[in-house]
Parts: sequence; C-alpha cells; structure tokens
Amino acid sequence: MQLNSQNYFSKEAMQKYMSVSQYKDFAGSMGMVGCEHRALAKLRGDWEMTMTLPLLIGSYVDSHFEGTLDVWSAQHPEIFKKDGGLKSQYEHANSFIARIERDPYFMKFASGSTQDIFTGEIFGVEWKCKVDFYQPKVHITDLKIMQEIRKRFWVKDYGNMSFVHYWGYDIQGAIYQKLVEVNTGELLPFFIAGASKEKEPDIEIIGFTQKDLDDTKSIVENNVQRIIKLKSGDINPDRCGVCDYCKHTKVLSKPVHFSELIKL
Repeated sequence: MQLNSQNYFSKEAMQKYMSVSQYKDFAGSMGMVGCEHRALAKLRGDWEMTMTLPLLIGSYVDSHFEGTLDVWSAQHPEIFKKDGGLKSQYEHANSFIARIERDPYFMKFASGSTQDIFTGEIFGVEWKCKVDFYQPKVHITDLKIMQEIRKRFWVKDYGNMSFVHYWGYDIQGAIYQKLVEVNTGELLPFFIAGASKEKEPDIEIIGFTQKDLDDTKSIVENNVQRIIKLKSGDINPDRCGVCDYCKHTKVLSKPVHFSELIKL
C-alpha cells in the first residue's frame, strides 16, 4: 500500500499501519486513558471522534504552514461567518501565526519540507507518520498549538508535568525520529515548535535529549505486542469504563460501591 495525503487516514491504512495516535488510543498517555475497546471500534468504523474546535484550529494552522489553507478553508465552511469573514477564533489563529512568523529562530525550525509521510517497521510492526517539518541532515519538527505552553498538569503517583509528557508528545518524538532513521539512516534531533492561544501568544522551541526519546521507545516497545494481538483478534480488549465510547455502550448489571467512582 502506497500512502499519500488522500488515503493516509483511510480504514485500510489504519488496519495496516500503527501510528502514534492509534498507539495512544490503545495504550493511552499520562493525560489520556487508553481504551482497547474504543480503539478497535475506531478501526472497524463503529466509532468516530468528534472534531472539536481546538482540533479545527490546529488543523487551520497546519494548513497555513503546509500552503494548503485555501483548499482546507473551502472544505470547512464552518469557519466563516454569514458575511463571509472568518469567525473570531480563526482571526485569533491568524494573530498567533503572525507572531510565529516574525520570530526568525522559530521559523528556522518551522521550515523544510512539510507533511512528509514516512513508513517503516519498528518493534515488529509497520508504522506510519506525517512530519510537520523535515530538514534532511538537520532536524524533525512538530508544530503544536495549545492554550498555554507552561501549564502544569498533575497526575496521581507522578506529580506535576508539562503538556509534552501529559499528552504523550514524547511518544510522537520517539517514533517520528525512529521512522526517519529507518528511511534515511539519519538519527535527527526532534523538536516541538510550540505556540499558545493566549491573548499575547507565547512561543518556544522545545527539545529532547536522546535519552528522553530512547527511554520512551522502550515503553512503547513493551506495549506494542499486546496491541498487535488486539488488532489481529488473538486476545480480547479491555474497556476503560470512562471514555465516551464506554459511556455510550455501557450496559448496567449491578450496583457499584461509591469508592469505585474515583478509581480512575
């Protein structure tokens, strides 16, 4: 199967390839509980995630830097007001795009070829990824737009952490780096080019040590074999019990003790 922008998100591609988002659907991250039942339902086409406003804004910004904003905007008429102007959220998106583009150092990382697709075998399974910015022999960069760059997230038994670890963007860095290495032989540094949606946008280039990425790859490797068995139907999936899919498909059979309500 030859992946391109048209079939990258197809059901066939999702069945054949693992991706970072699919991995997190199954295994989760510090800030997101994985749900094997939901992940398999998405693969079957029985469950679709809702396109939220933050995801739309992120896609708007990605399309700008990819040079496809005119096509993207035509496909998303919901971003326009009745008079044809942009809704306020997207006008604001233009303001932090402008903030990004007036910083020369930021733009050194937000440059190169865009949305390059890489595939390859890691840990005995075929993976796929789309890289926001790739400069051969230089670096791999992923653009992230969030509410606040410096917001702290608290996780039981782990304490406070940044958005990077909370949402599993270190997983993304580890897999993207490895896929580029599999295809090119180059072990390139991975960076996040981050910008906030605040009234006065904050910007940072966020880096990782090689040990950060290697340690994360070890965690992914430990989880992948179970996901392979789940996708092939060799073992039965677990329900997380708290996601929208589990709520939608829940069938009650007995009372639960009140102490169970805060288990997760």
